[in-house]
Amino acid sequence: MSIGESIEQRAEEFATRYKAVSEQLGRVIVGHNEIVHGVLTCLFVGGHCLLEGVPGLGKTLLVRTLAQTLNLDFSRIQFTPDLMPADILGTNMVVETPEGGRAFEFQKGPIFTQICLADEINRATPKTQSAMLEAMQEQKVSIAGKTLPLQLPFFVMATQNPLEQEGTYPLPEAQLDRFFFKLVVGYSSREELAEIIDRTTRGITVEPEKVMDGAEILKWQQLVREVIVAPHVQDYIVRITLATHPGGPFAQEATNKYLRWGSSPRGAQTITLAAKVRALLAGRYNVSFEDIRRVFLPALRHRVILNFEAEAEGIDPDQVLRDILKLVPEKADEAKKAS
Repeated sequence: MSIGESIEQRAEEFATRYKAVSEQLGRVIVGHNEIVHGVLTCLFVGGHCLLEGVPGLGKTLLVRTLAQTLNLDFSRIQFTPDLMPADILGTNMVVETPEGGRAFEFQKGPIFTQICLADEINRATPKTQSAMLEAMQEQKVSIAGKTLPLQLPFFVMATQNPLEQEGTYPLPEAQLDRFFFKLVVGYSSREELAEIIDRTTRGITVEPEKVMDGAEILKWQQLVREVIVAPHVQDYIVRITLATHPGGPFAQEATNKYLRWGSSPRGAQTITLAAKVRALLAGRYNVSFEDIRRVFLPALRHRVILNFEAEAEGIDPDQVLRDILKLVPEKADEAKKAS
């Protein structure tokens, strides 16, 4: 067997196993194919996902169904204004020893899991939200002078409602940047809504099967990182990321007009890894320009900050990013001519 054949077989096996997870989700979730793909992309690169949408669209159901499909520990944290960091991380409790004395023992919080559903994360105070930062970035928790590792794979799937702003606390930029994707969950179509009614009002319960464990997920995460990105393709990723920086050499007209801050380097890393997943699913072991365009919005929409003019005109980040994507050429020599 040649190296090329081995690579091709691994990519084919990845696509098959990816489809197996997707099919189990489809037994419960109706439609939202791009949202499901975005969540699974986060899963297979080891990133966290932020789901935004009005209540009742199935955000929580999607995460719960994913947990049922995977043989991983699962916990749900309902974020409320009175939630404290210790409610997430855990705390020292006084327990009785076998000798009849008393001692402090650390009781782990719900963050010590593998899939953590942070429901309505923007309802907790900034102090409580910040308790998630170290866990999301470093896969460990520091508390009471000790550093405790989290079991891998570890994912945070958070939801938030964009409509009700009373009693909410917008996520700080530092925490938003730690989410791999921000996925905007929209309404169902006419056909999908009819299917939802049929599934949920006839007393029929469908339970997804467990089709993948943590060891296999870690294996696919490693495969994703082996996918090749050609220098000219990587340069395109660099240029479209730098094009979000106002006043920079690659900034577009929409950038300077509507953005206050552009994407961090995590944005370029996110685009690269997500594009690699797209490539594998297409049966390729190298990233294409189209792969990059398909992941650009969910990778960067939460990593750019609008200025006052954009907010006054009702411009959202997606509109600015689409303009950038349309104007930044794929080839560097075309970019020099344009400048």
